Amino acid sequence: MPENKNIKIYQHTVNKEIKFKGKGVHSGKDVNLSILPGEPNSGIQFFRTDLPGHTGIKAIFKNVTDTSLATVIGNGEIIVSTIEHLMAAFSAVGVDNAKVLIDNYELPIMDGSSYNFASEILSAGLARQALPRHYIIIKETVELEEEGKFVGAYPDDFYKITCKIDFTNPVIGIQEFSTEITPENFLHEISKARTFGFMSDVQTMNMLGLGRGGSLETAVVIDGNKILNPGGLRYPDEFVRHKMLDCIGDFSLIGMPLLGHIKTVKSGHEFHRKFLDLLFSNKEAWETKTFV
Repeated sequence: MPENKNIKIYQHTVNKEIKFKGKGVHSGKDVNLSILPGEPNSGIQFFRTDLPGHTGIKAIFKNVTDTSLATVIGNGEIIVSTIEHLMAAFSAVGVDNAKVLIDNYELPIMDGSSYNFASEILSAGLARQALPRHYIIIKETVELEEEGKFVGAYPDDFYKITCKIDFTNPVIGIQEFSTEITPENFLHEISKARTFGFMSDVQTMNMLGLGRGGSLETAVVIDGNKILNPGGLRYPDEFVRHKMLDCIGDFSLIGMPLLGHIKTVKSGHEFHRKFLDLLFSNKEAWETKTFV
């Protein structure tokens, strides 16, 4: 048996159906989302209920089709957008298999964080399944650095992430946060961190017809050296914690839980996708393992 108490030996799914409703942050469209139990070894699969006959899209990095504004997966012309916050919740609380039904192409942004997803999943409870859980184990260091951006993966007996960001804006500045990814740490220390943006970017996106579901209720908005949200920040370093949330969501697209230490500097969705390509091309750097 592994010494790490956070390692689940068997696969898990959700205990029962869980429902959400909200607006897509970029489309502004209303969307209903349901999470249903999934079969063992099926992974996380998204189904567009507004497209009859759609066979589903598996949430793995090879199905990522766009990372310009959010993480988008697709199958041919069918896409599902802005999956990173829900995927972070699945990964961090230990859901291996689930069916996600949505009636539009973009997931609801909720309050701009992952807290609603994570707390409702934990409230519903997880069901243990009969098959063993497969882990990807980092055996050797893999690093990628380009134009000031950096991602590295290092051997470790736990799943840890260290994120560092560096913004010229004085409200954000340089922030760094590091923690082991456990259900408790995620729920209390990471999941409430909201997506953020600058007022100038919001105005540009509105001109382009994007960000239609964005508001002070769904994001932290910065204008110069001020935070516009009346309640201020949820954490003193909420910005870097949200970057960690996004990182968890993007690395969940490996398709199995990770044991290793991920370090990122000034990274994002596209660079995470590029790093995963590099990681899987270095077959000596990792292995898969069960603990049964």
